Amino acid sequence: QMQLVESGGGLVQAGGSLRLSCAASGRSISSYGMGWYRQAPGKERELVAVIGNIGSTNYADSVQGRFTISRTRDSAKNMVYLQMNSLKSEDTAVYYCYVRTISRDFWGQGTQVTVSS
Repeated sequence: QMQLVESGGGLVQAGGSLRLSCAASGRSISSYGMGWYRQAPGKERELVAVIGNIGSTNYADSVQGRFTISRTRDSAKNMVYLQMNSLKSEDTAVYYCYVRTISRDFWGQGTQVTVSS
């Protein structure tokens, strides 16, 4: 089993920055792809960013150039991050961390990001 715990969400003004963290426990994440999704009120969950086990990244068009996903290479730390800059009101959502293993995906409980205009 694997447990994921997000942190770093909060209230920020438009144009500001936040850094989300996701701590994984129960299993090393070094072999797996990881990413962040978000879900705004009344909308479907959408992919924000993904990072492969060797560091390749991909971003939603809406966050390209503003958000950066990264991960620790130290298997003992098991962390993935999402640096969010130039935040906009439309970035307001609950952000979820996930890990994709061979058998299944694991999800965190989510962290709220609210951007005030």
